[in-house]
Amino acid sequence: MTQPKTDEEREVTSGRTLGRKLLRHENAVLALVLAILIAVMAVVTKGHTASRTNAVNILLESSIRGIASVGQAFVILSAGIDVSVGGMGLIASVVGASLMTNNPAWSIVASPVPIGAVLPVMIIVAAAFGSANGALVSRVGVPPLIVTLGMWKICEGIGFQVSKGVSIAQLPDAMEFFGFGRVGGVPVPVIIFITVAVIAYFVLNHTTFGKSLYAVGGNPTSAWLTGVSVNNITMVVYIISGGLAGLAGIVWTGRTMAATMRSLTNLELDTIASVTIGGVSLAGGKGNVLGVVIGVIILGVINNGMSLMGADPFLQNFVKGAIIIGAVAVDYLRRR
Repeated sequence: MTQPKTDEEREVTSGRTLGRKLLRHENAVLALVLAILIAVMAVVTKGHTASRTNAVNILLESSIRGIASVGQAFVILSAGIDVSVGGMGLIASVVGASLMTNNPAWSIVASPVPIGAVLPVMIIVAAAFGSANGALVSRVGVPPLIVTLGMWKICEGIGFQVSKGVSIAQLPDAMEFFGFGRVGGVPVPVIIFITVAVIAYFVLNHTTFGKSLYAVGGNPTSAWLTGVSVNNITMVVYIISGGLAGLAGIVWTGRTMAATMRSLTNLELDTIASVTIGGVSLAGGKGNVLGVVIGVIILGVINNGMSLMGADPFLQNFVKGAIIIGAVAVDYLRRR
């Protein structure tokens, strides 16, 4: 006959059960990975990465990537991919700077346009390229990788024509607020990133659109049979990605107070890495915003630590590529 468990045995059993539940939760595992990574980087860099100042720098460096990564997450959740985010952010930055600059040689208009009118234009321009992506994918049926790869190069070509290949500077001082401003001691780029993530969380978890998006990514045929407009959902996620790439372009322009052809270089790779690290399946229909946020910070910690160690930028790109392959491989094995 089985002896009844003592209070101590019950506590141990419940503790093990709780531990198993936590380990089964993807975000808990990601948080554990982040904590271990922070500890390892602190040891390797002799405590430099563990300082409060450096932690703020990591969040600042991650904010631009984080804003665009949320848009990338919407696309990947629909089983698509957007490699044009860097190009759309670039075109937003270049167009905005050429409208605001005080130097007539760089301006595309007769006189500087007020910043309040330019900021919406930057987002709308990027969203327009996103809508072109969405239309070609959802209406024409061109594969997302081909469409967005081509759009990336189109944006770069237009950006070069607008900027004439030079750095557009002499922007209004008010633009610095979006790159260096603080509200209640918190950097504005971080506030923008957190706000975007919170809104995305609400949309994905508490709206019909969010539920429809997961359905489309999981099984578009089943979603269509239940009355979901698959084409409209696909169109909207690419517009969201474009708009958030434009917002990332605003923050970047505020950080650098200039726009160049080097603006937001490798943003597409960084966003895909952040989203896949964060547990969003490239097959679509699986993942969440909190995981994406943790993925963004994990990549930020890696970049920051390698920079402090003096690692070559090419080595950093190697690590990002390896991370993407590893994350996709893990996702594939999990689905099998």
